[in-house]
Amino acid sequence: MQAARPTPFERRCRFLEAIQQPTTVIRPSSGWQAINLRELWQFRDLLLTLAMRDVKLRYKQTALGPIWVVLGPLLSAGIFSFIFGKVAKLPSDGVPYFLFSYAGLLGWNSFSMTFGKASGSLVGNAHLVSKVYFPRLILPLSGLFTTGLDVSVALAMLAMMLLINHVVLGPGLLLLPVWLLLIQMLAMGAGLFAGALMVRYRDVGTIQGILLQFLMYVVPVAYSVSAVPVNLRAIYFLNPLASLLEAFRWSLLNRGTVHAGYLVYSAVCAVLVLAAGALFFRRTERTFADVI
Repeated sequence: MQAARPTPFERRCRFLEAIQQPTTVIRPSSGWQAINLRELWQFRDLLLTLAMRDVKLRYKQTALGPIWVVLGPLLSAGIFSFIFGKVAKLPSDGVPYFLFSYAGLLGWNSFSMTFGKASGSLVGNAHLVSKVYFPRLILPLSGLFTTGLDVSVALAMLAMMLLINHVVLGPGLLLLPVWLLLIQMLAMGAGLFAGALMVRYRDVGTIQGILLQFLMYVVPVAYSVSAVPVNLRAIYFLNPLASLLEAFRWSLLNRGTVHAGYLVYSAVCAVLVLAAGALFFRRTERTFADVI
């Protein structure tokens, strides 16, 4: 039995109902676009979900679990103490070399972890980028939660060691969040650059691993700035991470010297690198799903 054909009036009513339905059209951005903070806020649940997933995967199927957060820096600090403290006999600003190098490693690890997670976040979540729409900036930002957790646990361990060694803290401890924020800004900006490039060029991951190994020894992680020749310090502090790590350790140990001029330069560099990295990421994200 053939169904009755709709009358012209019924067809018109159906047409009006169809055009009144809200429609969302997703188009790739063109040119240089500012970061859409409102859109990031709308996807805050996804950001939290990805952050919790990273935390769970980090300790899944591990025998020691969160102990690895402090075990790695402890082993590295022991090696640095032997090589730079016992063999090379470099100064440690009046504190045990183990504490000195451990404090430096905390600042360095906060940088390297954020940079590594941000740069590899897109390639590591290629299945999401190619199939689901969401602000791609969510992926590198989600790694900040894991970094914050690891740094907090490592700082708790350092506080115990400072009490055991009777190290008196100074007012510079109040500035520790400022140095940590600037380090994270610098790492995130560089990570956004590397992450956007890695989508198209996978060898960026290999290059960044080599550069990180080199960078670790040209910043004051295992040695003090006082070990750098005076005539080379102006060139040495062209690296904005150098003065930030020195200030980070100064806040923790109340030892060493901070230079206001170099710190202002480093802060400006951190802001510029973050802004440039975010703009470059935003500029190239429309091609991520096509080439990843």
